[in-house]
Amino acid sequence: MTDDAGTNAQRPDGAPERRGARDAPRIEQVLESFLFSSRWLLAPLYVGLVVALVVVLIKFVQELWHLLSHLPEETGTDVMLGILGLLDLALLSNLVFIVILAGYENFVSRIAAAHENEDRPRWMGHIDFSGLKMKLIGSIVAISAIGLLRDFTDIGKSSALNDTELTWRVVLHITFLLSGIGFAFADWLAEKRQALTLVTHSED
Repeated sequence: MTDDAGTNAQRPDGAPERRGARDAPRIEQVLESFLFSSRWLLAPLYVGLVVALVVVLIKFVQELWHLLSHLPEETGTDVMLGILGLLDLALLSNLVFIVILAGYENFVSRIAAAHENEDRPRWMGHIDFSGLKMKLIGSIVAISAIGLLRDFTDIGKSSALNDTELTWRVVLHITFLLSGIGFAFADWLAEKRQALTLVTHSED
């Protein structure tokens, strides 16, 4: 055992132990704590999405007022297009709300106030990253479908899309749909693989 102020120490088995070896776990703990605390950098992003939700609400009120104020001179098709626009905004607001709550609980912290509230949505606490991804792509497909329905209903008007633009809308919608199917199939394969791994380990 050396008398040097402490670069080496005597281990129980008699072998010298460097101080750096003892300090390494402490440094690692501080680093890991810092990295874990960095999750709070995501919190302002979810607060920003709340502001975006307010923007969607304002736009919804504007569209609703426009629909009601022009109701006497509007045709049935105009009313249907207005309602489809409102549905589009409602689906978008639902999507933003799901991302806010599920994303915050998955990546930042559990929302204790929600878990103690009887009005807590049933899906809270049960949506992992995979479930959030599927809800996201499902909402995008629904929004795209409503947009396509509006475009097809609008055919024949001066503001209607031309054939090329409409074709690209259809292609994008099919792409979203195939992406959702691909994500669902990939998650199904991952679940099957995990179940097979558990069975294999249980037999060993």
